[in-house]
Amino acid sequence: MENKVVRKRSSAVRNQILEILSERKEALSPKDFQDILKGSCDRVTVYRALDRLHEEGKIHKITGVENAIQYALCNHCMDKHKHDHIHFNCVKCQKVSCIENSEPTLNLPKEYQVQEIQCMVTGICPDCK
Repeated sequence: MENKVVRKRSSAVRNQILEILSERKEALSPKDFQDILKGSCDRVTVYRALDRLHEEGKIHKITGVENAIQYALCNHCMDKHKHDHIHFNCVKCQKVSCIENSEPTLNLPKEYQVQEIQCMVTGICPDCK
């Protein structure tokens, strides 16, 4: 009799991803989720769950150093969903954090219409200071 790995349904994986992000308070890569979930689901399921959560507006994508994609939990304040806050990448521990209640300011000519802002600041986080 062969040992089969029981795969979790993607809705269960989505719930786990949301739980992980709420506990960790930092942005994580798809590989990070795979490592944390320790084989309870395959790589494709993780990517599908991340894509679905992103489409639902529950998480957002962060393009980090060397174009690495990471995901962070979205905060919903006053029913207005915003992703244009600052992200901080620690050069020591490599963690990417969302800096809530911060917003980069742009002074663009009127003819430009901004659809999304991604702002990455690098430095040393409070934990590594």
